Amino acid sequence: MRAVLMSEPRPALHRIHFSVALRHPVLGVTSRSGFLIEGESGWAEWSPLPSWSREEGETAHRGALETAGNAFPPVIQASVEINTMIPRVAPDIAARMAVAAGCHTVKVKVGDPEGEDRVRAVREAVGPAAHLRLDANGSWDLEQAIRSLEVLARYDIELVEDPVPTLADLARLRRRTSIPLAAEASIRTMEDVIEMRRLDAADVLVIKPQRIGGIVAALRAAELAAIPVVVSSALETSVGLAACLAVAAALPASPYAHGIGTATLLAEDVASDPLLPIQGRLVPRRVLPDLLLGARP
Repeated sequence: MRAVLMSEPRPALHRIHFSVALRHPVLGVTSRSGFLIEGESGWAEWSPLPSWSREEGETAHRGALETAGNAFPPVIQASVEINTMIPRVAPDIAARMAVAAGCHTVKVKVGDPEGEDRVRAVREAVGPAAHLRLDANGSWDLEQAIRSLEVLARYDIELVEDPVPTLADLARLRRRTSIPLAAEASIRTMEDVIEMRRLDAADVLVIKPQRIGGIVAALRAAELAAIPVVVSSALETSVGLAACLAVAAALPASPYAHGIGTATLLAEDVASDPLLPIQGRLVPRRVLPDLLLGARP
């Protein structure tokens, strides 16, 4: 697969500040804020998470300008299968959220005292046919991860994202578990992708297009990784999710659903036609933030 080339970012035409609340906290994040940027080709989002470094925020800004100023890449997949994501909520709430989403793949946050109970509740709620993946957000050290995965394996786990915080430990863990492992939090630059491949650290790359620098950078990272790729949101509004979806749609079909179903976690959105999954799938498109257009400068 060749990355799609785009021209240099053009100046933004308009910027609109936004702030939206989440229905449930996600690792302490209770709202998302940033700027929607209009360029010659449409709208893009710049909303670095609080945990991102200044350099990552600047990289995300360059990517947003590029997205606003250029057409989305050609589509390979007319619709994209996505997973729903369950935060660290009480097990009964997790089960209800998983069923309500209607997705065939459910990602459950773990790494906290209720992690196993949450996984059990979701598995019982969605049944044996659904794909169940976990995200520990680097909460375990190597030995804790080994013990935890031995326990959680009974729930038929598709893959585990970020069980440990570093690529070196991920490579060690991969040789001690049969559950496929995915790298996300440790992949922040192209150099990280190269290091992941050198260490043979992961079975799957999970990539946030905004953090790595936009659509072209994300496609380049996927090409460098040479392993299956899952495109993941950073809890963006539907405007930002559209860019994530554009990356997923420009990639060859993957055995894994993409993590772009997070509009359901927003208590509000910036568009009257948000990117909400239908039967676990999304169709790639630009999103117009019409609910905020009255705020134009």
